[in-house]
Amino acid sequence: MELSPFLFGVYKLVKYALYPLNWVLLLMSLTTLLLWLPITPRRLRWARIGSIGGLILLFTISSPLIARPLLGSLEAWHATPLLLKGEAYDAIVVLAGGLLQPGTLRPTADLSSHSRNRTTCGVDLYQQGLAPKLVFTGGSGNPFREALKDAPEMKRWAERLGVPREAILIEELSRTTYENATETKRLLGPTSILLVTSASHLPRAAALFRKQGFHVTPVPCDFLMQNRPEDNFQHLDPFDVLPNDHAIEQTTGAVTELAGMAIYWLTGKL
Repeated sequence: MELSPFLFGVYKLVKYALYPLNWVLLLMSLTTLLLWLPITPRRLRWARIGSIGGLILLFTISSPLIARPLLGSLEAWHATPLLLKGEAYDAIVVLAGGLLQPGTLRPTADLSSHSRNRTTCGVDLYQQGLAPKLVFTGGSGNPFREALKDAPEMKRWAERLGVPREAILIEELSRTTYENATETKRLLGPTSILLVTSASHLPRAAALFRKQGFHVTPVPCDFLMQNRPEDNFQHLDPFDVLPNDHAIEQTTGAVTELAGMAIYWLTGKL
């Protein structure tokens, strides 16, 4: 089922509620509310529990010791395939990862780091002669205002890197990973593809494309982790232990991916 604009807006708001930092804000807000109310022994006890719980939760989501294995387990899901010359696929499909919109300061649209890295990876595969077509899939993920779409900007970047215009196809209607798969199926049919996206996004994306009948060879790129989870603790230094904002971002990425997989599985899309 395709989401109406209203339901897509609801979907984005629900996704926002999954961000771990919002859990901390909610817990601390409830604790503050308890402290504003007339003090009773029971309320004071719950306020203490809330403040301690908030600190523990904040430390947990900001700790590299937790964030790195969590995100690394997703990035290690699909190993980088050994692609040999002479192998042929019908298309290379690259999923969009966001677009920085133009404004009063930024003069033109610019690909996010995720979109740029994915596009570069897809171009590299095309230049190896592994498929005759390079497909970019992704529209606008903003449910509240008109915005430029990802796929045309990815196409422009690929052309600058030397891919012939006639070899590129774009799909610019999709707003979610599920719609990436269904709209690409309408464009290509269930074919044999190299599927390119960020390594942490690939477990969900590959499963969705296979569900639509594609023969998928996953190609992870845009890695955020250096090592596999089991190798993270071999050469620790103090900066690997101290909480930081990068760990919050990594924890958030992992949680939203895992939640997305669970939601798609419960709704029968995986």
